[in-house]
Amino acid sequence: MPIKVLIADDVAETRENIKRLLQFEKEITVVGEAVDGEDVIRQTGKLNPDIILMDINMPGLDGIKATEAISLKYPKTSIIIISVQGEVEYVRRAMAAGAREYMVKPFTSDELAGTIKNVYDFEMKRKIQAADPLKLMDNKDPQIITVFSTKGGVGKTTIVTNLAVSLFHESRKKVVIVDLDLQFGDVAVMMNVIPKRTITELIQDIGSLDAETLESYLVPHSSGVRVLPAPTRPEYAELITAAHVEKILNTLKQKYDYIIVDTPPFFHETTLTALDICQQILLIVSLDLPTIKNVKLGLEVLESLHHKGKVKLILNRSSNEIGIKCSDMERSLGMKVAAHIPSDGRVVVGAVNKGVPFVISQPGAKISQSVKELAQMIIKRSDTGLETGDESKKGLLSRLFG
Repeated sequence: MPIKVLIADDVAETRENIKRLLQFEKEITVVGEAVDGEDVIRQTGKLNPDIILMDINMPGLDGIKATEAISLKYPKTSIIIISVQGEVEYVRRAMAAGAREYMVKPFTSDELAGTIKNVYDFEMKRKIQAADPLKLMDNKDPQIITVFSTKGGVGKTTIVTNLAVSLFHESRKKVVIVDLDLQFGDVAVMMNVIPKRTITELIQDIGSLDAETLESYLVPHSSGVRVLPAPTRPEYAELITAAHVEKILNTLKQKYDYIIVDTPPFFHETTLTALDICQQILLIVSLDLPTIKNVKLGLEVLESLHHKGKVKLILNRSSNEIGIKCSDMERSLGMKVAAHIPSDGRVVVGAVNKGVPFVISQPGAKISQSVKELAQMIIKRSDTGLETGDESKKGLLSRLFG
């Protein structure tokens, strides 16, 4: 059966435009239109749609209030907010009211259809989970995923923030980001959260650290992801040691299913600890000669540390227009690319400047879909046989050359 969609917008031209965007989608059918908040509530009761495309700024009862009312009265119907307003406050209000996604106008037919299908698929999974809680249960150990590259400027933090949100949405499990780029970490900025305390203050309680204490240092994000921010000053980085990182990551495993670690573009003791403890390493590369050269050297070091088995090569800003071919890069590195993140400067820069991960602001974009696929790959990958930490007891030189 096709996905039933109800369009709620007070502008007739906008409703027609949306119908035109969906007219060639065989899996989606528009079952009705509403002109204001009260109308969309009435239509929902009559039509029982799977998805409502809800404009925020409607006369009388606005989209946010209508969303809240429908979420309470008709919980089986999912709501996607559509608006020209892309500010974080609007997104937060929409999610708090019960919206599943938030799209900023204008958007393409692919973006709109992709978002509708994603929201519908998630709702189907949720219903299966509610009917049989054991059916989708995953008993695997908590996963620490370290995102790393030996070259700066390749988009590590952008991937970290968007991947974390996608993992939360795809798995519906607890996800936390640890910003280990201790001198110039940008996770808090990219997620538009203002930390009152960071890892610098946390280590003052390291001796008595438990899961509850650590939880109080994490900053909540509107997506459901939590963040342990980097220090506010570069000079504070030297206060954090490898032992601190090991204790923090192991403590997070008590409560969190996915721990995503952002790292600086060099081998430091704190980074090495994260690489030792983690189950998966996402090594980020782009199609330019300096990055390929540095990543090749990084792979050699990771192999000497017996970590190459954990590594998945992720190609960021993947494009056929760049001179170096992906196949040439794979041959040079001796490793196949596990996931391609396409180049989309318009979506990425806009999301970064707004402090909203693009998987939230533009969920239907190809780049968002590629991150979703990466999240699914991580969820499916078994950690059987991966080494998890004996190397951390050795010194750096002996581990590299011993």
